[in-house]
Amino acid sequence: MSTLESSSVRAADPHASLAPHLFQPFTLRGVRLRNRIVMSPMCMYSCTRRDGMASSWHLVHLGSRAVGGTGLIFTEATAVTPEGRISPEDLGIWNDDQAAALQPIVDFLSRHGAAAGIQLAHAGRKASTHRPWDSEHGQVALPNGGWIPRGPSALPFSSHDKPPEELSEAEIAEVVGAFRASAQRAVGIGMEVIEIHAAHGYLIHEFLSPLSNHRTDAYGGSREGRMRLLLEVVDAVRAVLPDRLPLAVRMSSTDWVEPEGWTIEDTVSTARVLREHGVDLVDCSSGGNVPSPTIPLGPGYQVPFAAQVRQAAGIATGAVGLITSAQQAEDIIASGSADLVFLARALLRDPYWAKHAAESLGGELPWVEQYLRADSGR
Repeated sequence: MSTLESSSVRAADPHASLAPHLFQPFTLRGVRLRNRIVMSPMCMYSCTRRDGMASSWHLVHLGSRAVGGTGLIFTEATAVTPEGRISPEDLGIWNDDQAAALQPIVDFLSRHGAAAGIQLAHAGRKASTHRPWDSEHGQVALPNGGWIPRGPSALPFSSHDKPPEELSEAEIAEVVGAFRASAQRAVGIGMEVIEIHAAHGYLIHEFLSPLSNHRTDAYGGSREGRMRLLLEVVDAVRAVLPDRLPLAVRMSSTDWVEPEGWTIEDTVSTARVLREHGVDLVDCSSGGNVPSPTIPLGPGYQVPFAAQVRQAAGIATGAVGLITSAQQAEDIIASGSADLVFLARALLRDPYWAKHAAESLGGELPWVEQYLRADSGR
């Protein structure tokens, strides 16, 4: 059920084709999304007690986008271990209490018609950093609540960082187990879409890229060796998901460092393998593994990656990156460049982006009853 044919299912309603492509329902395995609009995982750095626990901030932040009509809403990168957090203030799901704190959010999203998704993550060598708005930058010192990051090799992200500790094979197995246990918790609270974060220079991407993986054991060397951690995590997570629940992987389609780094050709080849391992969707981002590569930023600059992976690997894709307008999003779906559009800043600026997009495309999404006019006769 991970092929394009089985992943992309139109609504049974014969009038559905009259709606804009952006508002056609979409089915991944057994989960039906009301439209093609996805809230991309975005770090909020708002677990102020540094315990990984979701709070009222997360409920309001994510819940408002469900009220606004978004089809699928992802949590921010949610750490599977304490050491896997980007910052001490990141969300986590490495224990049952953290899962229980997410439960009201999942329930709220479901009540308002959105599918709840979670992005499971480990930050690798980019862990233990200050929040973007903190007066200090870079890595958090150990006396201030930081920790020693771990990665595939003892190579720092930047010259300002201390080298991470290289993970042993036993520690790699523990990371795989942490992804599995976190996925089980996510399923237990009703999360409908699980995404594995393998992008943006975090742990799994670090293993994939030859720029950050200089290992000589079974987890390094050839592309097959560098893919091993990703496939072990995918298999471990897929094994604990009910068959009806889809599995997605966010990938950096390229390091933007040719030809030494990870390339779009690597991503296409990996996507073919991921499809065979039960992955249903590849969320196509890019970059993040080395500081300041030359990136040709512009509207929809990563959409061609989603289109190439979709066509060449035969798997559903999500497009992300500087997608802001309704017509732009509609054209991406209508052209077959991607199956879903992942919005980030656009949804931060406008929780009701989906409703406003429907209006601009000549359609309509109903408002929740609480927002109807008092004289509407209801």
